[in-house]
Amino acid sequence: MKSNPFKFQNVNRIKFAVIVLLSSTLFSLTSCDKDDTTDEPAAQTITDIVVAGADFTLLEAAVVRAGLAEALKTGTLTVFAPTDAAFKAAGFADAAAINAAPVATLQSILQYHVVGRRIAAADIPTAANTMVQTLSNGNVYVTKDASGVSVNGARVTQADVSAANGVIHVINKVLIPPTQNIVQIAQGNPNLSLLVAAVTRGGAPVLDALTAAGPLTVLAPTNAAFQAAGFADVAAINAAPVATLTSVLTYHAIPARAFSTNLTNGATITTAQGGTITSNVSATGVSFLGKGNGNQVANVTSADIVATNGVVHVIDRVLLP
Repeated sequence: MKSNPFKFQNVNRIKFAVIVLLSSTLFSLTSCDKDDTTDEPAAQTITDIVVAGADFTLLEAAVVRAGLAEALKTGTLTVFAPTDAAFKAAGFADAAAINAAPVATLQSILQYHVVGRRIAAADIPTAANTMVQTLSNGNVYVTKDASGVSVNGARVTQADVSAANGVIHVINKVLIPPTQNIVQIAQGNPNLSLLVAAVTRGGAPVLDALTAAGPLTVLAPTNAAFQAAGFADVAAINAAPVATLTSVLTYHAIPARAFSTNLTNGATITTAQGGTITSNVSATGVSFLGKGNGNQVANVTSADIVATNGVVHVIDRVLLP
């Protein structure tokens, strides 16, 4: 019986058609998978996150005003991002106030919030005041302890907001880069004029200590605090014995950098004078108690003013050794 050659040809044609169909289908599926991958949205940059953030409207205005929107899209960065409430507390009431500020000032402030590498919360050592250099070439001091993470006394309220080019840590204060030492800060505050008079009366030993490299923390009594302590004016300051003023002033100095977030309730702190004070920390604020103050504490009315050589906390009572 003869074989039918057309039968084998038909079978071969069918096999070939099936192979082509399967290859075409596989290619089509592969192409669809590739297209789906291409269509996935890219991760947001730091700038994108700031622009989209409902609580970053003033930060966005500052970034735009400073001309840094493109810079925050590139590189690998860590940004400490102040909320709208933080900007308002720093004196920037709205976008109009941001736009009225000098561009150079905003650039300096914003660059002080940016580190040129990625630092996740897990990368921060458990320690007080780890020094980190920012893009402004200034240093911030990062603390990590049982209560969380803080930088220059500003609390991190939300950590590790991931971006395509780094990470954002949301903070509750605007960080102001220091340009003055402790004495210069006091001299620039009219409400600390009696403190300045006392430092001047104390002479070189006090002045040199407060302008040295530090770090120091100074608890700065207001004019009203000095007046309540019996120093009505500059004449009263100048009439006081130098030794008395020196003892009182050095009792207000702590030979370390102590931001409000570094303090713990009930801690005994040794001052530059050699005596001790007690820190009180609560949900309502920070205060200090001197040995000679009975039970009348000095409340911190303005905390964490960063100086080139330390930190200043303004207080409402003179601490007595």
